[in-house]
Amino acid sequence: MSDTPYEDPYLIISSDCHAGLPTERYRPYLDSRFHDRFDEFLGQRDARREEATRLGIRNEAFAQKWFHDHEEGLRGGWETGQRLKELDGDGVAAEVVFPDADAVDSQTAAPFGVGLGLSGDQDPELGMAGAQAHNRWLAEFVGANPERHCGVALLPVTGEPAKVVAEIHRAKESGLGALMIPSMWVDRAPYHDRRYDPVWAAAAETAMPVVTHSGAAPRHEYGDHLGIYVSEVTWWPARPLWFLLWSGVFERHPGLRFGVAEAGCWWLPNQLWFMDRLYLGAHGGKKLSPFAELKRPPSEYLDRQVFVCATNTKRRELAQRYEIGVDNILWGSDFPHPEGTWPDTRNWLRNTFHDIPVGETRRMLGLAAAEVFGFDTAKLAPIARRIGPTPAELGQSADQTAVEASWARSREVGRHWLTDNEFPVLGVNP
Repeated sequence: MSDTPYEDPYLIISSDCHAGLPTERYRPYLDSRFHDRFDEFLGQRDARREEATRLGIRNEAFAQKWFHDHEEGLRGGWETGQRLKELDGDGVAAEVVFPDADAVDSQTAAPFGVGLGLSGDQDPELGMAGAQAHNRWLAEFVGANPERHCGVALLPVTGEPAKVVAEIHRAKESGLGALMIPSMWVDRAPYHDRRYDPVWAAAAETAMPVVTHSGAAPRHEYGDHLGIYVSEVTWWPARPLWFLLWSGVFERHPGLRFGVAEAGCWWLPNQLWFMDRLYLGAHGGKKLSPFAELKRPPSEYLDRQVFVCATNTKRRELAQRYEIGVDNILWGSDFPHPEGTWPDTRNWLRNTFHDIPVGETRRMLGLAAAEVFGFDTAKLAPIARRIGPTPAELGQSADQTAVEASWARSREVGRHWLTDNEFPVLGVNP
């Protein structure tokens, strides 16, 4: 529970924002031996945009209007001064900075399509070259105001492990603070493979959380049916979670932190219930082999090492916060994407959090993210006092502080499946 008085502004940290150079400006950050291939990539830009438009993934008319209406603010995607102006306007003291989109908005695509579309089947050499170009630029970008930004390094993790580990250390030394891996490994080794253990160990050693982000999906299977894509796109970044969990990665590497970004958290309560019931010996799991890689229920690994960058957290998800765990939900604005809360974040927060206890709100809007990504809250406090909305501005009343301790009772209130009497009212215990 927060010790901060009710009147104090919120220290808000967005766990999901985006930045990227206009694509052609990555050239100075790219190894010169890849410049010819980079010219080919640039030459295909219009074709990629046309294909995205044909499939319905890109609405050209909407994209043009969004750019026209927000041209100045969108420069914050790569201009430091403009970015701080937009963050201040939203009341956001700090942010976690992911790469920008690829085919959907190719204006700021990282070289060779290794942005949010980062996939395990990309050419290892080109993939690493594109990732390093973005990482070099991003280190400069966040380095201008390091207390307000945590840069997420692109990590083509399915490549040669030694090179991947080297890039982790290089990214850390350059000032970046987290790692984004592909949500899909396609035809490469799945994430339960022990070949990745040096990578997980290096991430834990450097205290760099590993994160997946929605974007990649097997679009070639969907045809023109966009509804299929949007129904599955949040499943792919979540999938590595159970690969890491059941294969014992979290047990072998207790210092590793893993997160899922922009995939919501609506799927987690039932998924967690199902995994815990299997581990704890529910009838449906008795025929399965013992889960020898785990030493504790899945929910305990979740609380110890897993978080969800629950961008644009919805009311339905907040209603399930005790099952998910309040400290496991990290809010995000998705700046500067149109599906996010910018530039109307203050109103969005009021509509969403108006009846959530203040102590819980402080955790989900910033304090939990500060712990996961290593932000210095003492340095951010003056910024929060200057720009952050107060509980009163979000429509929260002072008497809500009386129930602020409720988030700490998630195991008693929300994780009811951990007791023998799972459904006492119905008398059903499957």
